[in-house]
Amino acid sequence: MENSSPNQSSEGPAGFSDSDMSADESFSVDKNRISSLLQEKRVLTVELETFKLKCKQLIEENKALRKASVNIQVKAEQEEEFISNTLMKKIQSLKKEKESLAMNYEQEEEFLTNDLSRKLMQLRQEKFQLEQTLEQEQEFQVNTLMRKIERLEADVVSKQSCLEQLRKEKVDLENTLEQEQESLVNRLWKKMERLESQKRHLQERLEEPVSEPPSPKDLDDPNDLTIKTMTSKIRSLRDEVRRLRSQLIASEKEHVERMAALEKEERQFKEENIRLQRRLLLEQERRENLGRQLSESESSLEMEDERHFNEYSTTQYGHRERTRSLSPAFGFSSSSPRSSLHSSTSSLTSQSLPTMGTSPPTGRHIKHVSPKPSKPASGAGPGSSSTTV
Repeated sequence: MENSSPNQSSEGPAGFSDSDMSADESFSVDKNRISSLLQEKRVLTVELETFKLKCKQLIEENKALRKASVNIQVKAEQEEEFISNTLMKKIQSLKKEKESLAMNYEQEEEFLTNDLSRKLMQLRQEKFQLEQTLEQEQEFQVNTLMRKIERLEADVVSKQSCLEQLRKEKVDLENTLEQEQESLVNRLWKKMERLESQKRHLQERLEEPVSEPPSPKDLDDPNDLTIKTMTSKIRSLRDEVRRLRSQLIASEKEHVERMAALEKEERQFKEENIRLQRRLLLEQERRENLGRQLSESESSLEMEDERHFNEYSTTQYGHRERTRSLSPAFGFSSSSPRSSLHSSTSSLTSQSLPTMGTSPPTGRHIKHVSPKPSKPASGAGPGSSSTTV
């Protein structure tokens, strides 16, 4: 309509036909425009209907989503409540289990500490008894060895005195034999000189001229009798010299045999003394080794007690850390189990520390036990004196 008005104003001076034509054209244009607008209106109404349908659908979907969200929220709340209830039940059960575990742990800990302390006391008593028995046995053995050594020393002294006496007797016998031999030789020389003189006298008589045959009176000459008696005496003296020489050889042989037997016996006594001294030293070393082994066993027991205590403390620390991690997560305080664990650790330390040899009771036992290893030195005194002897 607005477009047609200028055309009419421009074509007004030309004539009527032109205006009619322009009016027709404008009418057709308006008609076309109206049809197009109607068409657009129909399209827009259709689109509006579609948008209304979509809006209704979206509203319904929104309502359904709200209902679903409400349902989901209700379900979530129910699930949360169920989960919270189950978690609370689990927390309660965990609390009960924790308390029961703490009680069991304390009971087991007390039982183990009591058992270990009882075993340690028993081992210390056994050690004390073993040291006493060992000391008694060593004293008995040392006393027996000392008695044997004294007896052997007395035997050696008696044998030495007997040997000295035999040597003196041997010297005396040798001196007496030499004196007897000298006296015999002197007598024999005298007799030989006398016999030589008689022989010369007889030769002189034989060299004289032969006179009358000897009468029976001459046969009974005392000189002939003296010659016979002298020859018989010479033979007897020679036999006696031979007999005395054989006796001297036999006595020398017997003396040599007795000296060899005495030397052998003295050697045996010396070997027996050395063997007894070695045995005494071995007994002393065995006693020292036993004392060392007992001290090592006591130290190993103390180390084992300390290791048990460290294991208990580490397990208790881990258990405490787990309770700490559980308490902020589930919103409860574990004060009572923690206090019970603290009391259990305090009881454990109070019970385990005596086993490590720091408290007065163990110190009392150590006072009874510790002087024992120093006694072999005092007990070794007789052995050392025997070795010097």
